[in-house]
Amino acid sequence: MYDVHTHFIPSDVTDWIKQNQSKVNAVWEQRIPGKEPFLVINNNWAFELKQTFVDAALYLQAQQEAGVAHSLVSPIPQLFLYEFPGDITSELSQVYNTALAKWVKQHDQRLSGLATVSLNEPHKAAEQLREAMGMGLKGAIIGPGHADHMLTDEFFNPLWEEANRLKAILFIHPLLAADPRLKRRMLPNLIGVPWETTICAADLLLSGLLDRYPDVKILLAHGGGFLPYQIGRLNKGYDVWGQVSKALQAPPIEYLKRFWFDTVLWEPKNLQLLVNLVGEDRVVPGSDFPFDLCTWPPEMPSDKGFQSLMGR
Repeated sequence: MYDVHTHFIPSDVTDWIKQNQSKVNAVWEQRIPGKEPFLVINNNWAFELKQTFVDAALYLQAQQEAGVAHSLVSPIPQLFLYEFPGDITSELSQVYNTALAKWVKQHDQRLSGLATVSLNEPHKAAEQLREAMGMGLKGAIIGPGHADHMLTDEFFNPLWEEANRLKAILFIHPLLAADPRLKRRMLPNLIGVPWETTICAADLLLSGLLDRYPDVKILLAHGGGFLPYQIGRLNKGYDVWGQVSKALQAPPIEYLKRFWFDTVLWEPKNLQLLVNLVGEDRVVPGSDFPFDLCTWPPEMPSDKGFQSLMGR
């Protein structure tokens, strides 16, 4: 069994947060008696700081007990820090990537890793990606955009060009949606998170970017958000609207099959639909471990997707 969607925070990163607590407005809140504290960065997206996030031995033990033979480990999206000045984002990126690279090298039979990069400074992000892959990481985890920039904007071309040259994995992981209608009942996470992936992935698909950068391996979190399940609507738009078809060389369903999708869907029937749409070789086992909404252990239709994504 494999797991391509899992998160960890090395001790060097925890130390950096403590040393720079005031710069990034880090707060540890004891919200639930008897539970671990919640970590909040800059008043955004609090999460329970479970020991499996920060204790390497416990993380590896949990993977072993679940029968996971190899995990692709990512930084957590709460620590992307895109909203901060570039020097802060870059400093944490260097600390995080160096620590992850060292850890996965020590356990290379069980772990691979992805970097975090400065999406707020795409030229710097390209350099960080190159350095991280030079240290043995497989690519990077990135958000679905930054500020008013979509990932298809020319602003991000330096990162796409480098990722294409390196044949990197870019794991697009959503952040919480800022839509004010969602500020209740955990909707920013329940609906907002997959919605952010949907917007980003649909824009990538329709933009022609997949043809310009064919060697980037784009992995979409949480089963691709809502996109796979509305692909018929995009196909219909392709048939009737020139604004939809002008940048594409084939119908949207064919481009859908060029992404990779994790299995963090929690519903076997939906997962089977995804496999039917894109094929087993594009669906990869993922869990989102150790967040609360993880699917644990990960669902694994087959190992074809993992092998194609990881180049094994």
